[in-house]
Amino acid sequence: MRSHHTHDDSDTPRPTERGERRGMPGRGPGRGRGPGGGRGMGGGRGMGRPGGWQQADVPNADDAGDWFAGRLPDEWFTDVDVRVDRDEITVIGTLPDEKLEGAEAEGRISRWRSDTKEQRIAIAQEAESRYERKVSWGVRLGETQALFTHLAAPVMTRLRQPERQVLDTLVDAGVARSRSDALAWSVRLVGQHADEWLGQLREAMSEVDKLRSQGPAL
Repeated sequence: MRSHHTHDDSDTPRPTERGERRGMPGRGPGRGRGPGGGRGMGGGRGMGRPGGWQQADVPNADDAGDWFAGRLPDEWFTDVDVRVDRDEITVIGTLPDEKLEGAEAEGRISRWRSDTKEQRIAIAQEAESRYERKVSWGVRLGETQALFTHLAAPVMTRLRQPERQVLDTLVDAGVARSRSDALAWSVRLVGQHADEWLGQLREAMSEVDKLRSQGPAL
Protein backbone atom coordinates (compact mmCIF):
# COMPACT_ATOMS: atom_id res chain seq x y z
CA MET A 1 0.00 0.00 0.00
CA ARG A 2 1.35 3.40 -0.94
CA SER A 3 1.41 5.77 2.00
CA HIS A 4 2.61 9.19 2.98
CA HIS A 5 2.75 11.09 6.26
CA THR A 6 2.14 14.70 7.10
CA HIS A 7 2.73 16.41 10.44
CA ASP A 8 0.70 19.63 10.31
CA ASP A 9 -0.79 19.88 13.80
CA SER A 10 -3.43 22.37 12.66
CA ASP A 11 -5.89 19.48 12.32
CA THR A 12 -6.01 18.90 16.08
CA PRO A 13 -6.07 21.15 19.17
CA ARG A 14 -2.68 22.37 20.39
CA PRO A 15 -1.28 20.39 23.36
CA THR A 16 -1.17 23.56 25.43
CA GLU A 17 -4.90 24.07 24.92
CA ARG A 18 -5.65 20.59 26.19
CA GLY A 19 -3.18 20.93 29.07
CA GLU A 20 -4.60 24.28 30.21
CA ARG A 21 -8.07 22.76 30.56
CA ARG A 22 -6.54 20.42 33.15
CA GLY A 23 -4.72 23.22 34.96
CA MET A 24 -1.32 22.31 33.52
CA PRO A 25 -0.22 25.01 31.07
CA GLY A 26 1.92 23.75 28.24
CA ARG A 27 1.45 20.06 29.01
CA GLY A 28 -0.65 17.42 27.34
CA PRO A 29 -3.14 15.13 29.13
CA GLY A 30 -1.94 12.66 31.70
CA ARG A 31 1.80 13.18 31.20
CA GLY A 32 4.24 12.39 33.96
CA ARG A 33 1.72 11.16 36.52
CA GLY A 34 2.86 7.57 36.98
CA PRO A 35 5.63 6.48 39.36
CA GLY A 36 8.85 7.55 37.75
CA GLY A 37 6.86 9.38 35.07
CA GLY A 38 6.27 6.06 33.30
CA ARG A 39 3.82 5.80 30.42
CA GLY A 40 3.25 2.50 28.68
CA MET A 41 0.97 1.01 26.01
CA GLY A 42 -2.40 -0.59 26.27
CA GLY A 43 -5.49 1.63 26.43
CA GLY A 44 -5.51 2.59 30.11
CA ARG A 45 -4.49 -0.79 31.54
CA GLY A 46 -1.76 -1.10 34.13
CA MET A 47 0.28 -3.92 35.63
CA GLY A 48 0.93 -2.17 38.94
CA ARG A 49 4.72 -2.52 38.73
CA PRO A 50 6.93 0.08 40.44
CA GLY A 51 8.12 2.55 37.82
CA GLY A 52 5.79 1.08 35.23
CA TRP A 53 2.55 2.30 33.71
CA GLN A 54 -0.48 2.49 35.94
CA GLN A 55 -4.20 2.16 35.29
CA ALA A 56 -4.95 5.46 37.05
CA ASP A 57 -2.86 7.52 34.62
CA VAL A 58 -5.46 7.89 31.86
CA PRO A 59 -9.09 6.80 31.40
CA ASN A 60 -9.83 3.41 29.90
CA ALA A 61 -10.36 3.68 26.14
CA ASP A 62 -11.64 0.20 25.31
CA ASP A 63 -14.86 1.74 23.96
CA ALA A 64 -13.11 4.27 21.71
CA GLY A 65 -13.90 2.30 18.54
CA ASP A 66 -17.62 2.28 19.37
CA TRP A 67 -17.56 5.95 20.34
CA PHE A 68 -16.01 7.04 17.04
CA ALA A 69 -18.31 4.72 15.06
CA GLY A 70 -21.28 6.56 16.55
CA ARG A 71 -19.76 10.04 16.41
CA LEU A 72 -18.31 10.18 12.87
CA PRO A 73 -20.62 11.33 10.05
CA ASP A 74 -21.97 8.32 8.11
CA GLU A 75 -20.90 9.74 4.74
CA TRP A 76 -17.21 10.05 5.62
CA PHE A 77 -15.97 6.46 5.55
CA THR A 78 -16.97 2.98 4.43
CA ASP A 79 -14.80 1.49 7.19
CA VAL A 80 -13.01 2.88 10.25
CA ASP A 81 -9.95 1.51 12.05
CA VAL A 82 -9.43 2.98 15.54
CA ARG A 83 -6.08 2.26 17.21
CA VAL A 84 -5.43 3.16 20.84
CA ASP A 85 -2.43 3.30 23.15
CA ARG A 86 -1.76 5.32 26.30
CA ASP A 87 -0.70 8.45 24.38
CA GLU A 88 -2.80 8.56 21.23
CA ILE A 89 -5.96 7.50 19.43
CA THR A 90 -5.46 7.11 15.68
CA VAL A 91 -8.57 7.11 13.51
CA ILE A 92 -7.97 5.74 9.99
CA GLY A 93 -10.98 5.79 7.67
CA THR A 94 -11.51 4.32 4.21
CA LEU A 95 -12.96 6.75 1.66
CA PRO A 96 -15.72 5.44 -0.63
CA ASP A 97 -14.12 5.75 -4.09
CA GLU A 98 -11.50 2.96 -4.20
CA LYS A 99 -10.87 3.22 -7.98
CA LEU A 100 -8.69 6.32 -7.74
CA GLU A 101 -4.93 5.82 -7.76
CA GLY A 102 -1.68 7.79 -7.54
CA ALA A 103 -1.82 11.56 -7.69
CA GLU A 104 -5.59 11.57 -8.20
CA ALA A 105 -6.09 9.62 -4.96
CA GLU A 106 -3.70 11.93 -3.12
CA GLY A 107 -5.61 14.94 -4.43
CA ARG A 108 -8.93 13.49 -3.26
CA ILE A 109 -7.45 12.81 0.19
CA SER A 110 -6.13 16.39 0.37
CA ARG A 111 -9.55 17.75 -0.56
CA TRP A 112 -11.28 15.56 2.05
CA ARG A 113 -8.81 16.72 4.68
CA SER A 114 -9.49 20.38 3.92
CA ASP A 115 -13.27 19.97 3.70
CA THR A 116 -13.56 18.13 7.04
CA LYS A 117 -11.00 20.06 9.05
CA GLU A 118 -13.37 22.00 11.32
CA GLN A 119 -15.54 18.96 12.01
CA ARG A 120 -12.54 16.79 12.79
CA ILE A 121 -11.14 19.37 15.21
CA ALA A 122 -14.46 19.44 17.06
CA ILE A 123 -14.61 15.64 17.23
CA ALA A 124 -10.98 15.46 18.36
CA GLN A 125 -11.65 17.95 21.17
CA GLU A 126 -14.58 15.84 22.42
CA ALA A 127 -12.53 12.63 22.27
CA GLU A 128 -9.47 14.19 23.92
CA SER A 129 -11.65 15.45 26.76
CA ARG A 130 -13.21 12.00 27.16
CA TYR A 131 -10.07 9.85 26.86
CA GLU A 132 -7.22 12.28 27.69
CA ARG A 133 -5.23 11.24 24.61
CA LYS A 134 -4.21 13.04 21.45
CA VAL A 135 -6.42 12.20 18.45
CA SER A 136 -4.71 11.70 15.09
CA TRP A 137 -6.33 11.16 11.71
CA GLY A 138 -5.57 9.03 8.70
CA VAL A 139 -7.30 8.13 5.43
CA ARG A 140 -7.16 5.20 3.01
CA LEU A 141 -8.22 5.43 -0.62
CA GLY A 142 -7.55 2.36 -2.73
CA GLU A 143 -3.85 1.57 -2.32
CA THR A 144 -3.02 5.04 -0.95
CA GLN A 145 -2.90 5.84 2.76
CA ALA A 146 -2.10 9.16 4.46
CA LEU A 147 -1.60 9.91 8.15
CA PHE A 148 -2.10 13.57 9.04
CA THR A 149 -1.14 14.46 12.60
CA HIS A 150 0.19 11.35 14.29
CA LEU A 151 2.25 11.55 17.46
CA ALA A 152 5.90 10.55 17.86
CA ALA A 153 6.35 9.81 21.57
CA PRO A 154 9.84 9.54 23.10
CA VAL A 155 10.54 6.38 25.10
CA MET A 156 13.43 6.18 27.57
CA THR A 157 15.16 2.87 28.30
CA ARG A 158 18.45 1.46 29.59
CA LEU A 159 20.25 -1.17 27.51
CA ARG A 160 23.17 -3.41 28.44
CA GLN A 161 26.10 -3.93 26.10
CA PRO A 162 24.74 -6.99 24.19
CA GLU A 163 21.53 -5.06 23.49
CA ARG A 164 23.44 -1.95 22.44
CA GLN A 165 25.55 -4.07 20.10
CA VAL A 166 22.38 -5.20 18.31
CA LEU A 167 21.43 -1.58 17.68
CA ASP A 168 24.97 -0.64 16.63
CA THR A 169 25.03 -3.52 14.14
CA LEU A 170 21.86 -2.17 12.51
CA VAL A 171 23.41 1.30 12.36
CA ASP A 172 26.73 0.03 10.94
CA ALA A 173 24.88 -2.00 8.31
CA GLY A 174 22.94 1.06 7.16
CA VAL A 175 19.59 -0.35 8.24
CA ALA A 176 19.12 2.56 10.67
CA ARG A 177 20.67 6.01 10.99
CA SER A 178 21.00 5.99 14.78
CA ARG A 179 20.39 3.86 17.83
CA SER A 180 16.95 5.41 18.27
CA ASP A 181 16.06 4.58 14.66
CA ALA A 182 17.39 1.05 15.18
CA LEU A 183 15.26 0.62 18.29
CA ALA A 184 12.14 1.80 16.44
CA TRP A 185 12.98 -0.56 13.56
CA SER A 186 13.30 -3.46 16.01
CA VAL A 187 9.95 -2.68 17.60
CA ARG A 188 8.25 -2.60 14.17
CA LEU A 189 9.87 -5.92 13.28
CA VAL A 190 8.63 -7.54 16.48
CA GLY A 191 5.15 -6.14 15.89
CA GLN A 192 5.02 -7.58 12.37
CA HIS A 193 6.05 -11.05 13.48
CA ALA A 194 4.23 -11.24 16.82
CA ASP A 195 0.76 -9.85 16.08
CA GLU A 196 -1.02 -12.99 17.27
CA TRP A 197 0.98 -13.24 20.50
CA LEU A 198 0.57 -9.52 21.23
CA GLY A 199 -3.18 -9.84 20.62
CA GLN A 200 -3.40 -12.70 23.11
CA LEU A 201 -1.38 -10.69 25.61
CA ARG A 202 -3.73 -7.69 25.29
CA GLU A 203 -6.77 -9.98 25.76
CA ALA A 204 -5.21 -11.45 28.89
CA MET A 205 -4.52 -7.96 30.22
CA SER A 206 -8.13 -7.01 29.56
CA GLU A 207 -9.33 -9.98 31.62
CA VAL A 208 -7.04 -8.93 34.47
CA ASP A 209 -8.62 -5.46 34.36
CA LYS A 210 -12.11 -6.96 34.56
CA LEU A 211 -11.19 -9.09 37.56
CA ARG A 212 -9.55 -6.13 39.25
CA SER A 213 -12.64 -3.96 38.75
CA GLN A 214 -14.86 -6.69 40.26
CA GLY A 215 -12.79 -6.92 43.45
CA PRO A 216 -13.31 -4.97 46.66
CA ALA A 217 -12.15 -1.37 46.77
CA LEU A 218 -9.01 -0.75 48.84
